Amino acid sequence: MNTVAALFAIPIILLNILWWVIIVQAILSWLLAFNVLNTGSPAVRQIANALDRVTAPLYRPIRRLLPDFGGIDFSPMVVLILIMIVQKLLAGVAMDVTTAGIA
Repeated sequence: MNTVAALFAIPIILLNILWWVIIVQAILSWLLAFNVLNTGSPAVRQIANALDRVTAPLYRPIRRLLPDFGGIDFSPMVVLILIMIVQKLLAGVAMDVTTAGIA
């Protein structure tokens, strides 16, 4: 793997990490909503607050655009779809750059 391909791999890895943060945050929010986890626990509360602080700036612009669906929040799903699109675009550009360097 050459240096250019490695530079494209870094944002793809970061997007994978963000993907899993959003998945964990969504599952945690369901567990909290259905009272499976105790919100009185300081550890649970700190984890939930940390994940909310990471994901809230991503969700905010999407929540402004999406209509109100009642109690269902589709912004995590929209962000996950956008992450997949960006990953595919980065992988395609990385492939083009690396094959152009070979030719």
